[in-house]
Amino acid sequence: MSKQSVIKQEGVVLEALSNAMFRVQLGNKHEIIAAISGKLRMNYIKILPGDKVALEMSPYDLSRGRITTRLTMNKHYPQDNTKAVTPTPKR
Repeated sequence: MSKQSVIKQEGVVLEALSNAMFRVQLGNKHEIIAAISGKLRMNYIKILPGDKVALEMSPYDLSRGRITTRLTMNKHYPQDNTKAVTPTPKR
């Protein structure tokens, strides 16, 4: 299968299943089973329920997909938008 034939979608992880599989709800309210891509596994990217992800689906089986990217941070991985506090020097 060539790379041009994949369907790219975004969705929200609903449930973590066994063997690094996830139940993902797409923007059109369909639910699919998706696995983590090799790059995410190699770099130990954690995906939890509630994360927004980008995924690729084959046009031959629209019930399965591959998670390629985690798109946003959530409550489990908070972004630190506050300024760094510098310690006061001791005298």
